[in-house]
Amino acid sequence: MTDATKHERFEGERTLMRIHIGESDRWHGKPLYEAIVQLLRQEKFSGATVLRGVAGYGGSSIYHTDKVLRLSQDLPIVVEVVESSERIERVLPRLDEMIGGGLVTLEKVRVILYRSHK
Repeated sequence: MTDATKHERFEGERTLMRIHIGESDRWHGKPLYEAIVQLLRQEKFSGATVLRGVAGYGGSSIYHTDKVLRLSQDLPIVVEVVESSERIERVLPRLDEMIGGGLVTLEKVRVILYRSHK
């Protein structure tokens, strides 16, 4: 296992961060969700998951769905991360720079199992 993929094992109270953005959101020319995941990897977060929604709307109240065929879809994207609250607090200012429109939520969670593949 390389240092880039080795993470501390943790259990107990952690923080779940959810970042709600749009599929068409960009950061320096690349999809915003990819830039966020890259940032989290650079910061050696234990993991991140990107979820693509089939429908949703945000502050603009424009309804986006995968049922309508169009060239440029802006489906909902959620990036989920479970990490210590201190590490999340340290990365929040950088996320604030990157996210033009979206929603970031934090909640306490109890980790009962974290195991990387061997």
